[in-house]
Amino acid sequence: MADDCIFCKIVAGELPSETVQEDEHTVAFMDLNPWTRGHALVVPRRHSRNLYEVDDADLGYAGVAAKRLALRMRDRLGCDGVNLLGCCEPAAWQTVFHTHVHVIPRYDDDPLQLPVRPRQAEQDELARVAAELRES
Repeated sequence: MADDCIFCKIVAGELPSETVQEDEHTVAFMDLNPWTRGHALVVPRRHSRNLYEVDDADLGYAGVAAKRLALRMRDRLGCDGVNLLGCCEPAAWQTVFHTHVHVIPRYDDDPLQLPVRPRQAEQDELARVAAELRES
């Protein structure tokens, strides 16, 4: 546990939360600033800063827990879809530095949308970036 981590304190029961599911490896609780009705977070019990540092097994457990929660949201909240969002570092909107996955129920009539629209990429740009990312 990181001493100054709010999510570690929630996992340890030192801070209150509206927990919706938990297992040996993860805890899921309601987001205090929800983007839609039912927005929740899944966190590994073991502290890691974010995607760059999370143990592979913990990331897998969080993914399975997110799926389980998404299915529950579909069945109990009647949502029309779900977004999973992971934020890694401030440039990507991370504000709490404990690995977590946002599980955001989506409804056909909700106003939530990405801040920008995707753009059509140029084929040569895709090829250049792909070349940078390929293992050599």
